[in-house]
Amino acid sequence: MTARIALPAACPCDPARRYAACCGRLHRGDPAESAEALMRSRYSAYVLGDLAYLRTSWHPTTCPDELEFDPAVRWLGLQVKRHRQDGADTATVEFVARYRVGGGSAVRLHEISRFARVDGGWRYLDGTFPQG
Repeated sequence: MTARIALPAACPCDPARRYAACCGRLHRGDPAESAEALMRSRYSAYVLGDLAYLRTSWHPTTCPDELEFDPAVRWLGLQVKRHRQDGADTATVEFVARYRVGGGSAVRLHEISRFARVDGGWRYLDGTFPQG
């Protein structure tokens, strides 16, 4: 894992959870039991600067060739609005992640993400950004 910061005791996806028992186990290679768990682990990977995990959790047909972190971005929190199993191998997760760039105002990233199973494991496919 390539982390920008020390591994936390609390999980970035939900401070009430312990990192080691939540996203930490997925970052170490355990499979995600749901698309929501994968999405939470991806948020935590963004917080921790774990590019390798983001790449392995991305669907191979949509993973970008280049992926970088902006060191000025500070992630502030995650709210999962809904998780829906659309089929045996597809799911949707709607979430809002908050972040700040430098000393600027907080920004809301509202996304409806699609996930698909690849070789039995969940992968992030793509997302849309609803208005409002």
